[in-house]
This record gives sequence, structure tokens and C-alpha cells, in this order.
Amino acid sequence: MGRWSRVSLLLHQVSKSLNPNPPKPLFSSSASSTLSFSNLRTFSAVPSRVPIDSHEFDSGFPNYGLGAKEDEEDTGKIPVKAYFLSTSINLKSMQAENLSTVIPATSRSSNYIALRYSGIPSEATVPGFGVKENLSCCRYMVVFQYGSAVLFNIEDHEVENYLELVRRHASGLLPEMRKDDYAVKEKPQMVEDMEGGADYIVLKTLDTDGVRIIGSVLGQSIALDYFVSQVDGMVQEFADINRGMEKTGTFTMDKKKLLQLVGKANSNLADVILKVGLFERSEIAWRDAKYAQIYEYLREEYEVTQRFGNLDFKLKFVEHNIHFLQEVIQNRKSDFLEWCIIGLLSIENAISLYEIVRDSTPL
Repeated sequence: MGRWSRVSLLLHQVSKSLNPNPPKPLFSSSASSTLSFSNLRTFSAVPSRVPIDSHEFDSGFPNYGLGAKEDEEDTGKIPVKAYFLSTSINLKSMQAENLSTVIPATSRSSNYIALRYSGIPSEATVPGFGVKENLSCCRYMVVFQYGSAVLFNIEDHEVENYLELVRRHASGLLPEMRKDDYAVKEKPQMVEDMEGGADYIVLKTLDTDGVRIIGSVLGQSIALDYFVSQVDGMVQEFADINRGMEKTGTFTMDKKKLLQLVGKANSNLADVILKVGLFERSEIAWRDAKYAQIYEYLREEYEVTQRFGNLDFKLKFVEHNIHFLQEVIQNRKSDFLEWCIIGLLSIENAISLYEIVRDSTPL
């Protein structure tokens, strides 16, 4: 054996002693399938579609860089959409038509019903392996008697189908529906029960009572937005009247129109307080401090109390103008009656004078 042959054999024995086991492939065909499913995440209560990006499976193993961090932030994000579409919804008929999806009530409140739609399949393809996973989606809809509907985990292109279920039992449909968007994120590893964010709330888990609490505040908020717009219209109308009075010194509104404004202002205030139940304490929040925290946070986030204060101030402005215009109309009526009395007295005096002249004239 030559010198170089002995050196080559020695190097081979040294390398074999340092790495006794031959290298194995990164994964087998069965392992790849296991890996692909182990990277899919689910929610505890209201699962949504989890985005599965191709970079997570590049080269057969997850990417733990920036892309993985962004995916972790999006995991568990549940879209919430609130709509105000009518002035009244018949909950009894809607519940009778959707008995299979109605969630049994946990409180004595009768101004809403909650519906759950589960078992709706959604196909997600794992890039690189051709494996398809059916993600089971739970979707919720909370419908309120005063005209609001709050949808959880429902995509934009599917919203109209769910709202059509509500319109069948609605009266006083609005020509222009109002909408608001929100989101819920689930983080089971979180220490606190909830955390706030920009246009979203973070919860450890989202259950049906959480759906009810979030839905109640969002439903009230979007309804309050509608009533504020109604009162704003009345304020603008009275502002135009006042500007006209400033220029001409009079106004042309009749008593019937004024009484209609009185009725509209009073009915709006009654609807906000009685139908929407803006100041009624939630029974679910009263029973559990966790839900009470969510309830109070959302009411503060949407500034429900402050917005009602602004609404009340505007209604007082409307009320002040109504009283003023009522006095002006009443004064007009009094002046008219006074002139009628003066006219009648003048006619009576003229008749009396005629009779006196007639009687004094010799035949």
C-alpha cells in the first residue's frame, strides 16, 4: 500500500468515527403528511379560515422567520360585521323558521336571538404536497328586535345570504343599510382574559356568551349611529328655519309639520332608551366578571355613553326650538282670534250705529 493510499484510509476511518450514522433524508412521504397537518392551527370556539402560506412549507419544513410571525399574529382572527337594516325584526317568526340553528338562551333577555351555523366545509390546499384539509367553520349571527344584526366569522361575499334570512322577518327596511366592522382574536396562552387593540379585541377563548356580549354592544352602537343621524337631520332642519327667520323675521312651517317633528324626536328618544336598551345591564355580564370586563371595554371603546350624551344634547336643542316655534304659532293663532274679535265688534258697532241712525230718522 502506497503512502497516499494509507493517508486516504486513515482519513476515512477518522470521518467514520466522528459520524458513525449515515445521513437520513429530511422526511419520508409519511412524515411529510404528518408535518403538513401538524402545522394547521384551529380555534377553540369560533374557528375561521386560517391562512396557510406557501413559505411555511418551503423545503419541507416551516419557516420560523418574519413570515411565520405574521401568520401567528393573524391566527385566530375572527371578522365581526354589524348591520342596522330595519326598524323592527320579528324574532318569534325568525326563531320558528330557524329552530335548528338557534342557540338556547342563557338569560331572560328577549330582544335578541343568537344563531350558530356549523359544519360548513371549506377546502384549504397545502402547497407543495397536494394535501387538502376540510376546515370546519362555525359562524354566528346575533339578531336584535330593534333592527341590528351582528355576524361573526362570515366572509364579505357571504353576508348577503345571511342578511336575507333577517329581511324576511323585518319591517321598516332602511333605504340605506348601515355597517360597522370589528374583529376578535383568540390567544389561549394569554394571561389576562382580554386585551384591547385597534378595531379588535383579544380574548383567551371566544364562546357563545362572548358572542352575545360583543354582539349586543356592536348592535347597540350601530343602532345608535342611525338614531344620531336622524336627530342630526332634525337639527339641520331647525338650523335652516332659524337662518330663514334671521333673514325674513318669520317662518312658514305649519302646525302639522311641527307636530310631526315633535313625534319624531320623542319616538327616537324612546327607541334608544326602551327598544335598544342602551342603559340596561347585561345579565351575562352581571353573572361573570370576565364578560363584564368585555362589556365595559367595548362600551368605552365605542363611546356609547358619550354618544348618547351628544344625542341627548341635540334632542334638547330640538326640543327648545319646538317650544319656541309652538309659542310663535300659538301667538299667531291668538293674534288671528283677536283680529276676528275686533272685526266682529266692528261689525256689531256698525250695525248698532245703522239702527240708531235709522231709528232717529223721521219718516
